[in-house]
Amino acid sequence: MRIYSASSEEALRARKLLKDWASEGLVTEAQHNRMEQDTVCDLRTTNIFLRLVLFLFTLIIVCATVGLFYVGILSRPSEQTTGVFLLIFAGISYAVAEAAVSQAKLYRYGIEEALAVCSVGFLCGGMLMAFSNGSILAAKQQTIEPWVLTGGAISSLWIWRRFGLWYAFFAAMVFVVFLPEYWTSSHSARHLMVAGFYAAGVAVIAAIRSQHRFDYLDDDYSIAEALLWLGMYLAINLQLSSLSLLPRWLGGHGGGAGEFARSFYWTTWVLTWCIPPIGLVRGIRQKDRFVIAAGGIIAVLTLVTNKPYLGWERHTWDPMLLGVLLTGVALFVRRWLAGGKDGIRYGFTAVRLSSKDKRWMSVGSTALGLLSPSVLPSPQTSSNDVRFGGGDSGGAGASGDF
Repeated sequence: MRIYSASSEEALRARKLLKDWASEGLVTEAQHNRMEQDTVCDLRTTNIFLRLVLFLFTLIIVCATVGLFYVGILSRPSEQTTGVFLLIFAGISYAVAEAAVSQAKLYRYGIEEALAVCSVGFLCGGMLMAFSNGSILAAKQQTIEPWVLTGGAISSLWIWRRFGLWYAFFAAMVFVVFLPEYWTSSHSARHLMVAGFYAAGVAVIAAIRSQHRFDYLDDDYSIAEALLWLGMYLAINLQLSSLSLLPRWLGGHGGGAGEFARSFYWTTWVLTWCIPPIGLVRGIRQKDRFVIAAGGIIAVLTLVTNKPYLGWERHTWDPMLLGVLLTGVALFVRRWLAGGKDGIRYGFTAVRLSSKDKRWMSVGSTALGLLSPSVLPSPQTSSNDVRFGGGDSGGAGASGDF
């Protein structure tokens, strides 16, 4: 099912680990050169920046080509005709993506990723327009949208499984969010359905990844499981997932239980306190950093949304108290780990072992720098009408107009 061979991905994973070990001095240069010869890989890779550029350019080229086809060849086609051709373009995009990998040996190169993404987009747009009855608005009356969302979710899962693109799995989760809207009008039932889908996904992935604990697929399943934990929590936490409650929460007033049944509302509050420790325990037992990170994020979200949930008044110093609490927990855990033998407790350490952690910190610092507003002094505007003069003091022959 995977388009890449297991030997090629294992070799690529080994080369990345070997590069980290060499950068940290865990292996000598002679050992690095000898092991590098044993991990030869025929896949072509590139850095993250060029990957993003190629992804964007390929996306623009494909969309421009399709647009040019409709403008230059078809003359005012009907929606059904447009949809049929979009389905054809979806198949072409996917076929070219497969060829780019099988023939050119591209791996996370941006080009094949953009083609796979376009195939999903064209598929959804083609289904929506090909089966509409003269108008896209009429498609809703024919219940086409659920099939479009289902097709988008299934095709995204296939792209994730076939190419190993984690964001395709995230796209499938997004498609699933909108499906319950067409099945029931109850908001509580919608939340339960979405949370149930994600919980079932966690169970399935937990069962499957036990067979790939130490191979190249473990990272893919780790990211997918972390996303499912986050999605399940967001579906349960009504202060984050309910659009009707979110504006009031941002405005400083906690959402009350009146939006939902009282029993359902307080049950979700209890679950917001139960899910984070379960996720953290799961991640710690598996020594899975992505699941641990997801558990930490939802634990912080529980603390942030607790007051709005209970309808308590929030204060301006609440973020400061939260920061002090998180800093104290981080220092305690770090000191506790450092107090173990050789700074290790139960297989965990606070010492950085891989340069990959340093790269993540660099990327995070760069992202924060880009998001932070630049604090630059505003240039002072000078006016040509301003004329200095009229002073009473002066020396060495200076006049009042000097």
